[in-house]
Amino acid sequence: MTAGCKALVFSAPSGAGKTTLVRKLMAEREDLAFSISATNRALRGDEVNGHDYHFFSTEEFKARIDAGEFLEWEEVYPGRYYGTLKTEVQRHWSAGKHILFDVDVEGGLRLKSILKDDILAVFVCPPSLEVLEERLRRRGTDSEEDIARRLAKAEAEMLRSPGFDVELVNDILEEATEELIQRTAAFLGPMESK
Repeated sequence: MTAGCKALVFSAPSGAGKTTLVRKLMAEREDLAFSISATNRALRGDEVNGHDYHFFSTEEFKARIDAGEFLEWEEVYPGRYYGTLKTEVQRHWSAGKHILFDVDVEGGLRLKSILKDDILAVFVCPPSLEVLEERLRRRGTDSEEDIARRLAKAEAEMLRSPGFDVELVNDILEEATEELIQRTAAFLGPMESK
């Protein structure tokens, strides 16, 4: 690891508001670089390889696992792989940037166990499962079956939150954002706003 460089990892149930909080934090701190995850799923819509994800075929993803190219990886759903390439981390650290990971709960806990005191693990959670269900329904992108699956997974994921350094309840976005900025400054040190 490059001297002085640290990492932040964000994990959350789907619909908790993690992506919004990550974007707000990235807009506040020039010393952060976003880690682009790798996956074997197909591109969606206007996604760009190397910008949204590093997209690989299943065979190539498995070959990279075998070659030890991942810092962490997981089969999130049967046949669906996600992971963090070591080269992605090295690229940002060699540029003197702190790296920000946006991964699922298992990936977040795995990164915490690997990077130990050099990473701040943040679990973003909704104020309740009922609020989470409302948010998922408001998005209008999931079927009833998907919502039920996401809620069941969220309940299990929320039980894992004690393994994280920070449990950030995203009820009022502005308050959650301010708390996140303060906790990040306490971990990484202060930084001038952009």
